[in-house]
Amino acid sequence: MDKSVKGKNITVVGAARSGLAVAQLLSKQGANVFVTDNGNSELLQKNISELEIQKIPFEIGKHSARALDASIIVVSPGVPTNSQLISEALQKNILVVSEIEIASWFCQNQIIAVTGSAGKTTTTTLIERMLNDAKKKYITAGNIGTAFSSHVLGLSPSDIVLLEVSSFQLDLCHTFHPSISVITNVTQNHLDRYENSMELYANSKKRILMNQVEKDLLIYNRDDEWTNKIITSSKPKKMSFTTKSNKPFGTDGAFLDGENLVVFMNGKLTEIINIYEISIKGEHNIRNVMASTLVGMSVGIGTASLRATLRNFKGVEHRQEFVANVNGIKFVNDSKSTTVESLRSALETITEPIILLLGGKDKGNDYSTVNKIVSEKVKVIVAFGDSKDKIINHFSQIIKTISVDTTGNEKPNIDSMSKVLNSAISLSQKGDCILFSPACASFDWFNNYEERGSAFKNLVHKSE
Repeated sequence: MDKSVKGKNITVVGAARSGLAVAQLLSKQGANVFVTDNGNSELLQKNISELEIQKIPFEIGKHSARALDASIIVVSPGVPTNSQLISEALQKNILVVSEIEIASWFCQNQIIAVTGSAGKTTTTTLIERMLNDAKKKYITAGNIGTAFSSHVLGLSPSDIVLLEVSSFQLDLCHTFHPSISVITNVTQNHLDRYENSMELYANSKKRILMNQVEKDLLIYNRDDEWTNKIITSSKPKKMSFTTKSNKPFGTDGAFLDGENLVVFMNGKLTEIINIYEISIKGEHNIRNVMASTLVGMSVGIGTASLRATLRNFKGVEHRQEFVANVNGIKFVNDSKSTTVESLRSALETITEPIILLLGGKDKGNDYSTVNKIVSEKVKVIVAFGDSKDKIINHFSQIIKTISVDTTGNEKPNIDSMSKVLNSAISLSQKGDCILFSPACASFDWFNNYEERGSAFKNLVHKSE
């Protein structure tokens, strides 16, 4: 693939965070950049101002014919690959790539890339903490924090690049080549974008390792069915992690020996930590810890440093985050939960009777996979957002399920969230846990899960 950009007409689709970053990167490298976004100019005003300062031409609120006057089109992760503009570009044989792909063209550093349906943010953040505690030089970017494009020109040769990558970002990668790839799991997610096909979605995740060779490393979840399907013909060296077995199956990897997390690597067994010393709880987090530990050891971090990190790491904001205890009622913010599998993880961790706040923009969720645990642990579901009717239709035969009338409120929907929370509080009693674990995207009411989680937390604190 010709990776030169100087003098080429390149269109960037999407003027939000990653679009702005890659537009600036390409402009600095001498490309003729044009940015197009059919979104709301008020929401994008800050980025529009930055484009004006950089003298990068743009259009907002439409995609004109000029957008297709390009040899390369760069797509932000929030733009569907089946959108009309992208479909037309592909029909015209225009090269269509993701922001992650473009940034990787200018990167000679070691790349650690983490993907998965659930756990990728916790795993990435934990690896970041391990690198920091071990005084390694690194940057963290991708689907977490800042865009890769905003860092790539400022890297020094010794910097490690740590990326969280989503299926949307991987869809349009062609030459992206991490030296270490991590797949936490592949479970139902974003099926609305993948024609309701798990195979298409899983193949998207598989793209993280498509350019890896024998000298590279793949770290994967041995317990996950779909992950095992997509790695069968892969070339890199493999390390697995499992919570279901007490042996490494003849390959390097991490497993449990009783209460101890153990790593088998290069013919040597190393006891890392007693699982009850790990600060983040739940079996799903043990798997996240295993994946992160394998990465840490692979880049030369010592056992003592890893153990100290695992004892002190408090987790990720908006992921099973304790908010407050008000009048004997526990409030937990799990706004990062945008899948049914992440909802399951939260339900498994909480021991109190649960009032569950569930809903948002549905992504093709199959709720039947959590019927049993919901019936066992949840007292009542408060359904909200675009998916509330689907939730009520599914769960009302299993458990008490209600919805709250939030019509007439505008996005971002703080007033609506307040009504949902107040309804949950009215149904709870001392000793209960109100769990905000939506299992859906936030885009019906909020711009992202962070905004949604912050709204929930602020409302809880107002009730104290």
